[in-house]
Amino acid sequence: MDRLRDTCFNEKEIISASEIGQYHYCSIAWYLQRCGYQPKSEMLNIGIKKHMEMGKIIDYTQLSNKKSRILARIGYFCLVIGLLIFLLGVII
Repeated sequence: MDRLRDTCFNEKEIISASEIGQYHYCSIAWYLQRCGYQPKSEMLNIGIKKHMEMGKIIDYTQLSNKKSRILARIGYFCLVIGLLIFLLGVII
């Protein structure tokens, strides 16, 4: 433990697991970000905004799909109940 305390690590030398993922995705972007470069591009801002809009659309679509599955199950349940009532009515 004392040996670790005596060792000086530069925080720039330590790479996190998420940084490894960023490097794997785009090594140039990882390097530039690591050097402190912050991109300033109108197209980048537009892209970020579009991704946020698409995320909202995907969230809404997933919620709609969940609602439709619930309604379909309710419909199947009503169909089964209707068939049972019909069949029992014919038998009685």
